[in-house]
Amino acid sequence: MQCGYFDRHECRSCTFMNVPYPQQLDDGARSVAATLHDHVSPEAWMPPAHGAEQGFRNNAKLVVGGRRGAPTLGILDGSGNGVDLTGCGLYEPGLSRALPGLREVIAQTELTTYDVPSRNGELKNVLVTHSPDGELMIRFVLRSTGQLSKVQRAVPVLQQRIPGVRVVSVNLLPDHRAVMEGDEEIILTEHQTLPMRVNDLTLHLRPASFFQTNTGVAGQLYAQARDWTRELAPRAVVDLFCGVGGFGLHAAGPTVEQVFGVERSSEAVESARRSATELRAEGCTTQFEFVAADAFPQLDQAPEPDLMIVNPPRRGIGADQCERLDAIALDHLIYSSCNPRTLADDLRRMPGFGVDRARLFHMFPQTPHHEVLVLLSRQ
Repeated sequence: MQCGYFDRHECRSCTFMNVPYPQQLDDGARSVAATLHDHVSPEAWMPPAHGAEQGFRNNAKLVVGGRRGAPTLGILDGSGNGVDLTGCGLYEPGLSRALPGLREVIAQTELTTYDVPSRNGELKNVLVTHSPDGELMIRFVLRSTGQLSKVQRAVPVLQQRIPGVRVVSVNLLPDHRAVMEGDEEIILTEHQTLPMRVNDLTLHLRPASFFQTNTGVAGQLYAQARDWTRELAPRAVVDLFCGVGGFGLHAAGPTVEQVFGVERSSEAVESARRSATELRAEGCTTQFEFVAADAFPQLDQAPEPDLMIVNPPRRGIGADQCERLDAIALDHLIYSSCNPRTLADDLRRMPGFGVDRARLFHMFPQTPHHEVLVLLSRQ
């Protein structure tokens, strides 16, 4: 992949941009296998899964720079000046087509862009997500509600200028912090969710909910977990850190009587419940229960599982909870990890389980980051 931004040193986020993609795939497989060498035998590894090296990102997290009437959407340089990256080759084609129009509408609304060095202005970031069906969610991150009315007036302009705009919201980030969004969300459109079609399921993404950035490889990830689940034919499945329900909903099937999902985000849980209702309406016999709570304290209320699926954040499960999982009556565990190093730590902390199979998913081309899925069975 060739990138002018990278070549001109305007953006160096893709640290492996100058490494040929086939070499990235090979190097990644070797690196992850070495990290997990003490826990995953060479025979346990399945062929890696990957997608395209460009045009794969379903979302853009853009810092707004420039000035009122002439914004940039991208990143800030070392001096705090905006660098426009609307032509980034990682974005899905539909997302790329939307960004120039979005920049034009922002310029027309004359929103005051936030200046980091002086800490003045309102519009800090714009977060855009593109669905497989060509629809868009656009979130404006403001310092306050002072220019909320300008965004409200811009909604019909956005919908006319950019095909597929479904959800528009304002996120409030009053503090001067190095984060992309705050805690409060104000939805400005009739639709509040963005349907994300993955395999044969529709997942519903709300503004503050997490979703994998690579829809194509995420579909392969969920499909692999589904295939392992069907081989095991469990009666009850517990899905911890379930998010919008990607793993738990894919686990549904003739032998699975119940899926119990736990997720801290109440918005994500609402989305999972909606997808479950739709799945049941289509004839699925699996019973679903999704609960908004911290993952492990809720285990006492969960059914006794034949299979547990965990998809923790980068820090992993941690020592205390690994010890708990190792001690309960559980035969099988599917662990999805975005950090092979913390996965290795967690596997070491669960000596009662062994890795039957493992698969690497190249979710993040041009970077050193990887997703790993492992199937563990009680020794």
